Amino acid sequence: MIQTEATSYLKGLGEVLLKIEANHSTKGKISLEEGIDEAVRMIAQCSKNGNKIIFIGNGGSAAIASHQSVDYWKNGGMRAIAFNDTSLLTCIGNDYGYPYVFEKPIEMFADANDLLIAISSSGKSDNILNGAKMAKKMSCPVITMSGFKQDNPLRGLGDLNFYVPAPTGAYGFVEIAHLTLCHCFVDTIIDRKLIP
Repeated sequence: MIQTEATSYLKGLGEVLLKIEANHSTKGKISLEEGIDEAVRMIAQCSKNGNKIIFIGNGGSAAIASHQSVDYWKNGGMRAIAFNDTSLLTCIGNDYGYPYVFEKPIEMFADANDLLIAISSSGKSDNILNGAKMAKKMSCPVITMSGFKQDNPLRGLGDLNFYVPAPTGAYGFVEIAHLTLCHCFVDTIIDRKLIP
């Protein structure tokens, strides 16, 4: 049977989704199922404590951040926000430099025990790395999502890290995997009725 390009793409995406890796800052490598359960626990606990879920990302990852902040709020009943308003980004980019467009709002608006979800396909964007570091400095737990190279710097910054082993440049696979994980977390929280 001849495989079309579309069928080949979808098959490749399915294979990538099943190869997502998770690691915990203290436990080391854990199974994907354990990683998802831990993310669900962290997010639900953050929300139950009255804290915020903060999403950051660039480009396609910014779209995921915006989309998910709305879903977590509207569907999941959680306080959630994405720091990618155009005025905010251009103001901070102009006044401080683009590497600080997430660090500065996190410094100003994050409270201790808010949770940051940092999304970056490459895992090496300075503004995402700076945002994750500031969140840690502000005593906020961090969940990271990255892809491409295994040794990308974002992969080691979170309390919980998800890595998508897709070839460099396969943005579609990585972005769809990150979006799928975010939906999985919130849908699981809703299904388990973890938020009153």
